[in-house]
Amino acid sequence: MSQQSDIEWTDATWNPVTGCTKVSPGCANCYAETFAERFRGVANHPFEQGFDLKIWENRLTLPLEWKKPKKIFVNSMSDLFHPAVPDNYILKIFDVMNRAYWHEFQLLTKRHERLLELSHLLNWSKNIWMGVSVENQTFTKRIDYLRQTGAYIKFLSIEPLIGPITNLNLANIDWVIVGGESGRKPRPMDEAWVKVIRKECLEAKVPFFFKQWGGINKKRAGRLLENHTYDEMPIKFSVKTLANVNS
Repeated sequence: MSQQSDIEWTDATWNPVTGCTKVSPGCANCYAETFAERFRGVANHPFEQGFDLKIWENRLTLPLEWKKPKKIFVNSMSDLFHPAVPDNYILKIFDVMNRAYWHEFQLLTKRHERLLELSHLLNWSKNIWMGVSVENQTFTKRIDYLRQTGAYIKFLSIEPLIGPITNLNLANIDWVIVGGESGRKPRPMDEAWVKVIRKECLEAKVPFFFKQWGGINKKRAGRLLENHTYDEMPIKFSVKTLANVNS
């Protein structure tokens, strides 16, 4: 957790929950698990328990202490809608996000069914962005669940993109992130797959963010797509509206 982040589409990370379990092929080479397991058994380290799921009540109010407005990726080292995270704890996290109205909170899940199941209980203030991960055609079904939630900004993280996705339905979707897998054994991403998604975003007038090609050396591979950097962000929300996010 940090007030700064190397993730290209956010400013900071906040992890009131850490740890997770694999749920689909996109999880196979999870960067968070790889990082956390390096410290399993290291006494007094935040990841002494490795990637086992852990609730961190003492981290709940951290965003309220950060006075400068930030885009905050929530649970970069977990999945808030994991079945082991209690409903009432999820409500507590949403309460903090509602109160910290000057920040924009970005959530991602692969647990689309639980997301929709709890959606009616959650206070979707306008500073909360909700996304689902979509790694190939099979998991585009998650988008339909996302569409039914009360989130003001709905987005897709198509990362790692491990197979082609066609006929992407972007109705009521506000943002799309695409990226390749990185790490020691990354699965390849075909440039043609990326271009198809970019074209569909352009036609649907949905902001497109290309995060990385990935690979063993993701910095060397870079972020250029046909000699362009794509850093588009959602247009429904801007810093100028921060004072009115709960209106």
